Amino acid sequence: MCSGRARVKWMLQVSGRWGTSKGPSFAAVRPRFTSDFDRSGAKAAVYQHWGVTMATNKKKIIAPAVLARAGWDVLKARDDVEAIAYDPLMPTVDFHTLLKDVDGVILALTRFGDAELDAGPRVQVAARIGVGFDSVDVPALTNRGVPLMTVGTANSPTVAEQAFAMMFTLAKRMPQNDAGVRAGTWRDQLTVYPVDFFEKTMLIVGFGRIGSRTAKRAVAFDMRVLVYDPYVKAEDVRAAGCEVVKDLDAAVAQADFVTVHCPKNAETINMFDAKRLGLMKPTAVIVNTARGGIVNEKALFDVLAAGKISGAGVDVFEKEPAPVDHPLLKLENVVVAPHLAGVTQESMGRMGVAAVRNTLSVLDGAPNKENAVNPEVFK
Repeated sequence: MCSGRARVKWMLQVSGRWGTSKGPSFAAVRPRFTSDFDRSGAKAAVYQHWGVTMATNKKKIIAPAVLARAGWDVLKARDDVEAIAYDPLMPTVDFHTLLKDVDGVILALTRFGDAELDAGPRVQVAARIGVGFDSVDVPALTNRGVPLMTVGTANSPTVAEQAFAMMFTLAKRMPQNDAGVRAGTWRDQLTVYPVDFFEKTMLIVGFGRIGSRTAKRAVAFDMRVLVYDPYVKAEDVRAAGCEVVKDLDAAVAQADFVTVHCPKNAETINMFDAKRLGLMKPTAVIVNTARGGIVNEKALFDVLAAGKISGAGVDVFEKEPAPVDHPLLKLENVVVAPHLAGVTQESMGRMGVAAVRNTLSVLDGAPNKENAVNPEVFK
């Protein structure tokens, strides 16, 4: 997920975490500790801003206030666990104080690495409420034998749906058609008709949990599906009814729709630069629900503004929140979202439960290895 205090504030608001029945709330900020808070049904000690935890023989797990109620319910069912809610916006020094006797850490957007492990020498597992881990120093955790867990497929269908929603919005020209009806011009201003998905070619970059689900939906629309992922077995791609491509540039030139579902790393930063975007058809659409920076934003603006491609869907930006004067926001052939692809009412519950179960699996000595970013720590 994206970084930034603004996004955390938004998550807190939509999660209903401030003084509602859906999760541990934070009262007025005070330099003290409130224990045995049970409004959500999840017994938790709620850290306000500074202080230390009470002694306990239970396994101690801390989780951000954005954790869904379903996650707290799983924790509540464990008599051997003390669950502590923390403010994900708290100062780093206070977060470090909280870590000193913690066994498991559930993370939203809080950064986690060597400094946090130094502050929390008992930490045995860190778990993300999500699938991205840009804010976690994985090598640091691996060096100390601490697994980093993600939520697996909990939000994979959600992201796949969002990618399709953006492609549909662009292909069917929904904003333009809606505006025409509301303005009373009906079809008078219609210069370009919508297009079908039927028998079109989709290129999926990254065939993991999300990419494979996107492919399944594309196949259902009778599309030809090309897959570029050098780390996935060819037989797995073919078994899904898709075609393996090894030459990304050649595939880009064939595609009517390009959707990005790969992780952001040294290999994928600026994967779609000016040269590669320039290979796309003038009628093609590209959608990025993965991470900002995989598609070069300046290059994307240039090809869109020049009419060299038809449109783009952007859920993720290099800098988040995106500034209101961002050049892409000035274009009518761009659909944008606030890094929301993996977040729905349903997925938040699934992710919360998955994050908790991942944490408990490690503490119970039966780790869910398939959800580990660094499974080598279990060897």
